Amino acid sequence: MKQPPQLSQAQARMAHGALTRDGFLGTDSRNLVEILQDDDGRVRRLGLSHADLAAALQRLTDAALAHLGAPVVIDDRFEVRSVEAMGRMPCPFGHPGLFVKAEVHGRRLDTGETLVWTPLSVHLIGAHGFYQGRGSPYRLDPEQLAGFLGMEGKGPEDVT
Repeated sequence: MKQPPQLSQAQARMAHGALTRDGFLGTDSRNLVEILQDDDGRVRRLGLSHADLAAALQRLTDAALAHLGAPVVIDDRFEVRSVEAMGRMPCPFGHPGLFVKAEVHGRRLDTGETLVWTPLSVHLIGAHGFYQGRGSPYRLDPEQLAGFLGMEGKGPEDVT
């Protein structure tokens, strides 16, 4: 599929060294439109939306950031903590606003499964349906994310 110019511009901003040292695409050689379409199909097959996943992830992110690096347990199910760095990050899609530079480390207490994401990752999923390219340090595979959140076929209000 032909990629619109605005996605080509966003893809250029996602390259290694453009906005971040590692970029947002990892080793993925596909065009951005192909990455977006593939992940959109995967999320739909789960019976979810990007907004569902982003809302649940935002809830964990907000809790982690509010505790200033100290671990916090959410719903007796997740332990999250933030590791903040100085500065803010822009959205590579050109969306207005800046996002705090931080990593959120999450762990499922029942399974021990761990996941690492950034506040910008939450925005990229919710606003753009972008989970980052394969091989990216902050790639959130839709199926893995849904499983981590316990959302297989559920909305964010069902996550307890």
